[in-house]
Amino acid sequence: MKKILATILMIGFLLCTIIVCQKGNTSALEPRHVTVEAENGQYRLHVDGEPFIVKGVGMGGPGDGSRIRALKEAGGNSLRTWGSRNGQALLDTAAHYGLMVAMGLGMGQELHNFDYEDTVAVKRQFERIKEAVDRYKNHPYLLCWVAGNELNLVFDDSNKLILANPKTYEALDDIVKYIHKTDPNHPVTTPFAGVQKNSIEHALKYCPDLDFLSYQVYGGLGEIPAQVAATGVLKPYLITEFGPVGHWERPHTEWGREIEETSTEKANGLRERMQKAFLEDSTGLNMGGFAFLWGSKQERTPTWYGLFNKSGEATASVDELTKFWSGSYPANRAPQIDSMLLNGKKAVDNIYLKPNREYAAKVDASDPNGDALTYKWVMMKEVVVRSQGGSREIEPGTLDFKILADKNGELRFVSPDSTGEFRLFSYIYDGKGKVGNANIPFCVKK
Repeated sequence: MKKILATILMIGFLLCTIIVCQKGNTSALEPRHVTVEAENGQYRLHVDGEPFIVKGVGMGGPGDGSRIRALKEAGGNSLRTWGSRNGQALLDTAAHYGLMVAMGLGMGQELHNFDYEDTVAVKRQFERIKEAVDRYKNHPYLLCWVAGNELNLVFDDSNKLILANPKTYEALDDIVKYIHKTDPNHPVTTPFAGVQKNSIEHALKYCPDLDFLSYQVYGGLGEIPAQVAATGVLKPYLITEFGPVGHWERPHTEWGREIEETSTEKANGLRERMQKAFLEDSTGLNMGGFAFLWGSKQERTPTWYGLFNKSGEATASVDELTKFWSGSYPANRAPQIDSMLLNGKKAVDNIYLKPNREYAAKVDASDPNGDALTYKWVMMKEVVVRSQGGSREIEPGTLDFKILADKNGELRFVSPDSTGEFRLFSYIYDGKGKVGNANIPFCVKK
């Protein structure tokens, strides 16, 4: 009897060990087999033979568990990265929530001065990417490889878009060939900035074996089905970045500062563009997309592209993605902003203030759930060095400024005593993890 009991205990111990090992080391499991398939004229990624419509977001960092959990709760099923750093932690965290990962393989961009004529640098890059592919290719929550990012984004001295150095795509072709040779389970793509026929054809001339294409569009998301059809390049695709209207697409002040939409305007526009790009697309080529950015990012402002504020609150665009993915809005919705005025004017009115004078600002906001709202006002200088192509941008520091009155979205304050370009931000919190954002650029002149 003792021997039988000991045997049962040993079997139980071995089973527990196997389960723990599998949870802690998902790379020990078998990889999923991911393919690109067409059924009834509609392309989809297939994971182990089952159609997989990509409902994802772009996410950087080592794998923030709370943020990934929020993605799962919102109805998302996948995320993409721009590089493979911290790849194991991210894959394992995603696996915990049953989410697939489109793993980025970072490549140098000519836009940021990477020289594809430098054979030593290109070889070093290739070896680094080979190592990443070999390390992660068997992870069961790997969806596909995203090699490079917007390699077609190259400008001449007059800021006109030109074709990339052919050696850029020859280097990409070497990476694609290596993946096809060593990883039969995962397709590979590369993202294009926008949808330009000549850029796509140029890339495919030197790198013809991409499994599918990827496009990154913002204000033009709703036009992407027609734009893709117009290229005549009828390969299936993902939209690997989409989000608010880009800063390059928005009106500017007379002194050249971009005017940002409120968080409510962003959410409304996103809803309309997703409807056109995904639900009304009849080409059968669109396999889904990744919204930008499931986190926060400084690019022209700290609030332009992030679906969350730096302090962690979610914006109304997260509500719209939740509705798009799951069919229902979350129980708690973000505050809605009707308007923001500074000195009685809108941002498009080119607001000039005098130094060290009293002025008023007002933001009209409401909460869909009737929650009590609190308001925070922040003043910042404008960005000194503007980034290109999404590269790192230094966030300006906040300014101490004199507040004379602050109540229910109405502010009386004293303008900076120095001349220059500034921006006034209004943050509206519901106290339950949601936020509304608005800002106005202004110029102080004597």
